[in-house]
Amino acid sequence: MKEKSSYTASDIKVLEGLEGVRKRPAMYIGSTGKEGLHHLVYEVVDNSVDEALAGFCKKIVVSINKDGSITVEDDGRGIPVDIHPTLKIPAVEVALTRLHAGGKFDKKVYMISGGLHGVGVSVVNALSEKLVVEVKRDGSIYMQEYAQGKPISKLKVIGKTENTGTKITFWPDPEIFSVLNFDYNILETRFREIAFLTPGLKIILIDNIKNKKTEIFSSLGLIEFVKWLNESKEVLHKPIYLKKEQGNLIIEVAIQYNNTYQENIFGFVNTINTVEGGTHISGFKTALTRVINDYAKKSNLLKNIKEESLTGDDVREGLTAIVSLKMPDPQFEGQTKTKLGNSDIKGIVDSVVSQSLSEFFEENPLIAKKITLKVLDSARARIAAKKAKELVRRKNAFSLSGLPGKLADCSSRKKEETELYIVEGESAGGSAKMARDKERQAVLPLKGKIINVEKASPTKSLSSEEVANIITAIGTGVGENFDISKVRYSKIIIMTDADVDGSHIKTLLLTFFYRFMPQLIENGYIYVSVPPLYRIRKNKDIYVYSDEELKKYVNNESSAEVTRFKGLGEMSSEQLWETTMNPKTRKIKKIYIEDAVEADKTFSMLMGDDVLSRKNFIQENAQEATLDV
Repeated sequence: MKEKSSYTASDIKVLEGLEGVRKRPAMYIGSTGKEGLHHLVYEVVDNSVDEALAGFCKKIVVSINKDGSITVEDDGRGIPVDIHPTLKIPAVEVALTRLHAGGKFDKKVYMISGGLHGVGVSVVNALSEKLVVEVKRDGSIYMQEYAQGKPISKLKVIGKTENTGTKITFWPDPEIFSVLNFDYNILETRFREIAFLTPGLKIILIDNIKNKKTEIFSSLGLIEFVKWLNESKEVLHKPIYLKKEQGNLIIEVAIQYNNTYQENIFGFVNTINTVEGGTHISGFKTALTRVINDYAKKSNLLKNIKEESLTGDDVREGLTAIVSLKMPDPQFEGQTKTKLGNSDIKGIVDSVVSQSLSEFFEENPLIAKKITLKVLDSARARIAAKKAKELVRRKNAFSLSGLPGKLADCSSRKKEETELYIVEGESAGGSAKMARDKERQAVLPLKGKIINVEKASPTKSLSSEEVANIITAIGTGVGENFDISKVRYSKIIIMTDADVDGSHIKTLLLTFFYRFMPQLIENGYIYVSVPPLYRIRKNKDIYVYSDEELKKYVNNESSAEVTRFKGLGEMSSEQLWETTMNPKTRKIKKIYIEDAVEADKTFSMLMGDDVLSRKNFIQENAQEATLDV
């Protein structure tokens, strides 16, 4: 049991006030949409996680409440309630009403903290219509209420307790946020990351609206994390786990190769997901490339390829890795902590990983050789891919414009008003070409299902005629040659039949974009159309998009004539325009990469060899018009 160190009002350091937070909320939480809404939860939870990292918290309970609020409760020490020596108000009020006020700016309270991105709970308070804080410490339960960041009651004692901890309930302000519904899956994914990165911490997520509950706990940390990421893939070896403490810095790395062609490296600093990488990821990549090259040369394995050394892309193909740092003074680029900037960390991580991984390879030659042979296959594929890229260019040289012959392009050259429809089937493609607005809408029909890029090598994928047509029509290129400024349309809309085959083709296309052009998803270019399932003919045609919607109409209009659309090709060009292509009446859904970890698992499961998981997922999501990733 850890001794309770001093944590009092004098430990709360004040940097500045809350001015400007409500005027410019996106500066502090990234956006006022779905991402920003969930960022509020992360800020509160991160404070509880910091208590866990300091050794004082074992359980966090997060509840989605029926009244639109969120409650986060922990069993840590409780925010101090004594009077602040300078401001002469309770310390909990200082933490909730002063920007950058907290116990994390003084290393004697928190050596390691994730809550410094860190804007902190005061920003949550400022952007909440209402916030209630309860603190258990010193034998009492204290409570205070706030509205839009300002206290509306004094801190008061409401009961007695022998426990300690903090409980915060907040209602996001509808004046600030365009979205007010919390997504259970998004929260569960983030909390699963936290649990893997903080072994021994239990996180309970409760949805009181849908009566759902998930308990998340990890005892083995990163080893379990990398296994979980690879559970739908065929792995080459047991996880490699490296850990090194250097002063106040703790470096943990887990590595496991699988038989796919994608690399997935996830970086965390004090449990915060650094989605844009940074110096810790750069150091890891450099070390990995060097160690595998050294091993390949020493083992005389490079003789079978024409090049003298393996590239970074070679050694990362099929790699799943997690790099987690715990450090006292992280410097992040951007308000929402997406990239680590500490310049000294690159060299430290490089040195630690180089030494530890080299030692592991010496002690585990079978695993080392298996990894190196996989990497050598990647190098051969890379060399062959150069030829494949030339093949892509040759295959698309059959039209004078250099564009695919199947593409019916639009006449407008104003990119911001143009759209590309990628359409399933020649028949539907023909109807779409007749239905479209020829000035603004381009149509590219596909012949059957495109190649499954999750299971095919990059060389084979890029050699596919349908893939080559898509790449050329969009104009950005792929891989090292990708240039988003060259995208030819403002929207790229996938239009498939509303049946099982259509869903499969849609998933194949989304997997292609996720693996080869993720920047298009990240920057909001990719959409899917939502075609109608039924037509109800009464006085006028009514188009219905779900079985539930049909039941309502049929119950009210018992004499109505109902037609089930089997596919887009069955519709006339007028119907296709009215239901699926007219910007004023159509339904389309933007595709998001909500979280890289969950998105990778979903795509691997949908397109991989795990038939049972895929079947269960499709059954659970059968009523969803699109796959949100």
